[in-house]
Amino acid sequence: MTDLTELTAVELLAGYRSGDLSPVEVAEAVLARIEAREPVLKAFYTHDPAEVRSAAKESEQRWRSGSPQGTLDGVPVTIKENVATEGTPVPLGTAATDLTPASQDAPAAARIRESGAVLLGKTTMPDYGMLTSGLSSFHEASRNPWDTNRTPGGSSAGAGAAAAAGYGPLHIGTDIGGSIRLPAAFCGLVGLKPSFGRVPVNPPYIGRVVGPMTRTVADTALLMSVLSQPDSRDHMSLPPSDIPWQSLDFSAEGVRIGLHLDAGVGLDVEPEIRKAVTDAAELFEGAVVEPVDPFVTREMLNGLDLFWRTRLWSDLVALPEERRSRVLPYILEWARGGASTSGVDVYRGFSQIDAMTVAALRATEPFDFVLSPTSPVSAFPADWASPVNDPARPFEHIGFTVPYNMSGQPSVSINAGFTAEGQPIGLQITGRRFDDLGVLRMAALFEKVRPKQARLLAS
Repeated sequence: MTDLTELTAVELLAGYRSGDLSPVEVAEAVLARIEAREPVLKAFYTHDPAEVRSAAKESEQRWRSGSPQGTLDGVPVTIKENVATEGTPVPLGTAATDLTPASQDAPAAARIRESGAVLLGKTTMPDYGMLTSGLSSFHEASRNPWDTNRTPGGSSAGAGAAAAAGYGPLHIGTDIGGSIRLPAAFCGLVGLKPSFGRVPVNPPYIGRVVGPMTRTVADTALLMSVLSQPDSRDHMSLPPSDIPWQSLDFSAEGVRIGLHLDAGVGLDVEPEIRKAVTDAAELFEGAVVEPVDPFVTREMLNGLDLFWRTRLWSDLVALPEERRSRVLPYILEWARGGASTSGVDVYRGFSQIDAMTVAALRATEPFDFVLSPTSPVSAFPADWASPVNDPARPFEHIGFTVPYNMSGQPSVSINAGFTAEGQPIGLQITGRRFDDLGVLRMAALFEKVRPKQARLLAS
């Protein structure tokens, strides 16, 4: 018998249309998987099996009557905790937040409800989304299904764990420095950071995006067809575009690919990861592959670090001391580094966003796509905040991901194999500005030509 938790969203919808599958039986299979794995993985912030069953029953009735509500009717979905859903508090991963229920759905959540999807619950994140791990002062630490002694990555920590463990096929994360792609890399997933503005966000902010985390490229494309619908609340969003998201056939013949193996700053790339990315580049037959020189500098990374510290400290200093003391100690120590910065220093730090943007666009301009590691290292211990676990050096692992948040370029992580210890390796594929479909087509091609994946789900 087919394990229903292994089916993709595309396969589930085909089964619903044919009558071979029911949203109710799918929901029950997913709920059983959650019940078995969640005591260890801690992927959820909110999860109500009764609500899931009720939504699945309503979807089943719509399919039986021949009137599905929308594109994702009956498909199980999770949403990251910081994407507001009406009536649910948004703690931002920290115990310092006043738990006031959200007054309305954020754009991504609204599109999910309109599509008829079955919302399994909200997934966890670290304090203020500022860690590449599942540590949190509010949530129990999420763990990686491939090795529960390791982190699933972050800040879309619960989403990564849920996707890799089979809590349904579709998951929504957010990314401002790698927070979709890094957990996708650590959990063996497809994780898309769309072009800046492609998916409406409320509230919008420089570099911040909402995007899919799934097990297949086709499912990511399907979810993008829903998430990319317009919403007037995001004044920084792109104009609506009629993108054929699920048209993924592609040939690499004549495509110019840049191979980027040295970020220019931060941790060295582990040899197994370097080899996996190099081997991946050789699989694109007919493409022209050339090296990309390092382009992120220490000044850029330190400047961004200083600006982000100061930005968070400006929020924390406004809190009563009793609430501020609840913040994860690592994050509090990190943010306190922005407490005494001068206006000139903060401006100089902020200006490095533009410097990073220009550097990324100039370095990648000669190429149609750039291949790189998503992370220079594999998943680290679950009780660490980052690969170096030092708040004085918080961003040594984001040299390959963060420049594309600043430049706004679409970038996807897809599994390129496993280390000798069985840890997933993420290949990052980055495209030209606004070429989200091209990036997905390259990822879909890699999905076809890469060595066969032994498993899509962690056992």
